[in-house]
Amino acid sequence: MLFPTRPEVPITRKTSGESTRAMGEVTLDPGKIGIWTHQLDGVPSARAREAANEIEEMGFGAIWIPETAGRDPFVHSSLLLSATQKIVLATGIASIYSRDALAMASATRTLSEAFADRFLLGVGVSHGPFVEVIRGHTWEKPLENLSNYIENLKKAPFWAYQPENEAPICIGALGPKALKLAAELTWGAHPYNVTADHTLMARETMGEEAFLAPMVAVILETDSSKARELARKDLAIYLDLPNYRNNLLRIGFTEDDLSGGGSDRVLDAIRPWGDIETISNKITEHFDAGADHICIQLVVDQTEQHKFQKGLPIQQWQLLAESLL
Repeated sequence: MLFPTRPEVPITRKTSGESTRAMGEVTLDPGKIGIWTHQLDGVPSARAREAANEIEEMGFGAIWIPETAGRDPFVHSSLLLSATQKIVLATGIASIYSRDALAMASATRTLSEAFADRFLLGVGVSHGPFVEVIRGHTWEKPLENLSNYIENLKKAPFWAYQPENEAPICIGALGPKALKLAAELTWGAHPYNVTADHTLMARETMGEEAFLAPMVAVILETDSSKARELARKDLAIYLDLPNYRNNLLRIGFTEDDLSGGGSDRVLDAIRPWGDIETISNKITEHFDAGADHICIQLVVDQTEQHKFQKGLPIQQWQLLAESLL
């Protein structure tokens, strides 16, 4: 399927640290559709590298990987980039509470030098419970801290061989203030757990020039009971996180929608399910609303993981590729 295209937006790269190279404009191309997955963490690294190569051969433009308490996203990106030829690796997202700005800048520039125009840094504030309970930090003033972090990230020294081009940065943003910050300080935004209406709001908030790459989680299941049961399991943790909960309330859902594991209305909206044609139509809605790139997260029944090809939903990803690319 051919999706609508938006004009190419050049990325302004700013020289960092001790480098004396002039500023320039370079375009990183993640394609129209990428795969967002945490499932690569669940298999041996050798299998993850093999799968990254398979995803690239399917034609997807990017692989987005998260950061929680699994593999370090920069080390993991290096492993996957070295196993592939051209696909973009993106963090969705790397937490500002996991490392200081200098450490993140150094990791990013190391990848950018080794794999030119193939790494996209998605960065954000994560969530209060993760930051305080798992990492032991204080989660406060998220937007102020994020803004300061981005500025420090940009000006951090890098006393090593310089990348030809800086990696673009996008922010894991949901609300209007965060979206505006993303447009002002970075290439754009990577919203998570959103509807097409949110994508439209994000585009209107950020303007036409900013890069917009929402994550859309989908379920390839035509039985409504099975699909919603799977969606409810997948969303259980998210509906209790204040960032996502507040955003869903902001875009029109009610407290009743978010209670009891989520109403059918909210499940169907942020975990669209059905056959491949139905899923394709949902993806199109986001492009029509102003998305530049869609990160597709395939939600699967983990109890049936034994049916997957070497532990990963390769056949389902292939079906998505054949229908969407």
